[in-house]
Amino acid sequence: MPEDEREHRAAHLSTTDWLVLLSSGEIEIEGRLPWSSNYSFLVTLCSDGSRARAVYKPGKGERPLWDFGSELYRREVAAYELSAGLGLRLVPETVLRRDGPLEEGSLQRFVDADFGQHYFSLLEDAAHHGRLRELAGFDLLLNNADRKSGHVLLDREGSIWAIDNGLSFHCEPKLRTVIWDFAGEAVPESVLAACEQLIEDGVPAGVAALLSGEEAGALQMRALAVLERPRFPAPKGDPRSYPWPLV
Repeated sequence: MPEDEREHRAAHLSTTDWLVLLSSGEIEIEGRLPWSSNYSFLVTLCSDGSRARAVYKPGKGERPLWDFGSELYRREVAAYELSAGLGLRLVPETVLRRDGPLEEGSLQRFVDADFGQHYFSLLEDAAHHGRLRELAGFDLLLNNADRKSGHVLLDREGSIWAIDNGLSFHCEPKLRTVIWDFAGEAVPESVLAACEQLIEDGVPAGVAALLSGEEAGALQMRALAVLERPRFPAPKGDPRSYPWPLV
């Protein structure tokens, strides 16, 4: 089968098939992705005649942060598990790989996106606002400390995805984002339903396995806070409310 046909077939895999491919496919590093402070690699996955691209973030390539420490790649996986477990489907399929070329790290489906688009450009089209509101609500649960505009992707089929979620799940308030345009508006019902699920059913097992007990408890407390005040917050008026660079 020609290589382009194998890649085309892989691009239309189901979520289940993607998770299998990410978990067991042979990893070939193509090169390091630019503009990332930690090591991020574009890789090719090969399995059963299929070839597909993914993003590999090894723990060995991280620079420990004073407030987050190391193993940010585990938070990347936890963000996917939370998105999937709550039915929000905002984060591309992501798994933990212990046998990567640079040992343990996260492996995420590469989104074939229009890279001329990002949060600020997507905001100009009101058709995207519903999905962007869901993302803003998801980031409240994540306690996302680094939601840049370029972390919001529009794929070739018109779906919006959120990538680079490693600076998340801190126990202390850390929300730092470019998505403040919905301040004061109601949090979407889909996000409120996700919050209720977190309170009633507990933190999904796939998320809890990647976080500390304190972090899992803080996630539930954030869900409760959203339910008690189901409105998007406003920035605090200091630069710490915004990431740098913005894009």
